[in-house]
Amino acid sequence: MRICDALRIRPGDVVSLVGGGGKTTIMFRLAAELTAAGMTVITTMTTRIFVGQMERAPAHLLLRDEASLFAALPAALAEHGHVLVGGRIGADREKVEGVPPEFVDRLAAGRWADVIIVEADGSRRLPFKAPAAHEPVVPASTSILAPLVGLDILGQPLDANHAHRPELVAALTGASEGESITAAARLVPFLNKVDLPGIQQDAHELAKRLLAHANVDEVILAAAETEAPAREVWDRTAAIVLAAGQASRFGSLKQVTPWRGKPLVAHVAQQALSCADIDTVVATVGAERERVKGALAPYAADGGLTLARVEDWAEGQSRSAAAGLRAALATASGPLSAAVFLLADQPYVTPELLSALIQRHRETRALAVAPRFDGKRGNPVLFDRRSFPLFEVLAGDEGGRSILREREGEMAFVDWPTGEILRDIDTPEDYDAESAGRR
Repeated sequence: MRICDALRIRPGDVVSLVGGGGKTTIMFRLAAELTAAGMTVITTMTTRIFVGQMERAPAHLLLRDEASLFAALPAALAEHGHVLVGGRIGADREKVEGVPPEFVDRLAAGRWADVIIVEADGSRRLPFKAPAAHEPVVPASTSILAPLVGLDILGQPLDANHAHRPELVAALTGASEGESITAAARLVPFLNKVDLPGIQQDAHELAKRLLAHANVDEVILAAAETEAPAREVWDRTAAIVLAAGQASRFGSLKQVTPWRGKPLVAHVAQQALSCADIDTVVATVGAERERVKGALAPYAADGGLTLARVEDWAEGQSRSAAAGLRAALATASGPLSAAVFLLADQPYVTPELLSALIQRHRETRALAVAPRFDGKRGNPVLFDRRSFPLFEVLAGDEGGRSILREREGEMAFVDWPTGEILRDIDTPEDYDAESAGRR
C-alpha cells in the first residue's frame, strides 16, 4: 500500500510530519508517490535539514524573498512536479534553515501545488522524542498531522542514545499529546520500522492504545524504506445489524425467531459484540420494533449495543443501512473509518470472520471487503468510509449491493474455508433445514 493511500491524501491537503526519526524519508517517499499519481507537490520544513537531504528533491528553491520565490515556483512545478522550498543555508553550510509556518499557510492559501508536505519537527535522527515548549512548529493550515515513532525504540532504555529529550519523554502524559493540533487536522500517528523482527505484536498493541484516544483518526504501521511502505492502517470499525424489516418472505418476525437458545437477532448482535476489533455495535429497529427491542434488551441495557430507530423502514433495507450508519458515527469512540453490515438472518457470522474482514481492510484500504467461498461472494460486507455518503442516497431494498455493483473493481476479498457465509434464512423451510443441520 502507498503511504498517500494510507493517509487518504487529497488535493489541498497540508501534511505535517512530527516526532521521531524517519520524517525526511517519508516526506520524499510521499512526494514521489503523489507526483507519480499526477499531482504537484511542495515539500518544505519548519525545522532545519541537512543540505545533502535537500538534494533528494528533483528541484529546490530557497526562500530569500517571497516575491522572487512565487515568481519562480510555477515554472519549477510545471517542469518537475515536486519542488522543495527551504530557508537560507546556515553559516556552517551543512544545514538549510526552516521556513516560517506562516509562509506555509500562505503557500496553502495560494494553492500553488496540489499537496504540501512539511517536516515540522527535528529529532536528531532518533526514533522517539518529546517536544520542547516551542515544538513542533506546525503550520495552522495543516490538515493531516502525522506523528512518527520508530519502533526500534521498543525494548531500548529511555536515554539520550535512543530518544530526543528523554527527560521530557519520561514526563509526558496522555493529556500532553497533540496540543499543537488545530481543530481541522486529522491526527494520524505513523509507526515506522514495523518490518523489524518480532515487532508486529507490539506494534498492534501500540496501535490499539493510540486509538483509545478519541482525537486519533487512524494509525499507520509502516516500513518507510521498503517497496510497499504502508503495511497496515489501524482504525475504528462499527458493526451494524440490519434488523428493521418485516421479513415478509418468512411470514412472521424472523428477527425474534429462536436460534440456539436466544432470538436470532440477539445471536447475531452477540457475535458482533464479541469481536475485539469492533469499536461500536448498532442494531436497527423498525417493524414491530418493541418486539425486536425486547429481544435485544439484554445487550442494550449495559450500553454495549446501540439501537437505531428507523422510521421509514418500509422503504427498504437502504433506509435501515443509512440510519444504522448515522447511529454508528454518533456513538463511535472517535472518527469511524469502516462499517460492516450484518444481516439478522445470517447466524453463522463469527467474531473470527469479522476480524478477518477488518484485517483485510487494514492491509488494503479497499472500498469494500467481503468474504468469499468457492469463488462466490458472501456476507457480511465491510464498507470503507469513502462509501459512507453513498448510503444516504440509496433507495429501495438493496442496501449496499448497488454500491458493490458499481464499484466492484475497488473490492477486496477474504477467502473463507467454509460455505456458511453463503447461507441465510429467508423462509420457514430454510429455518427448519438450518435448525436440523440439513443445508
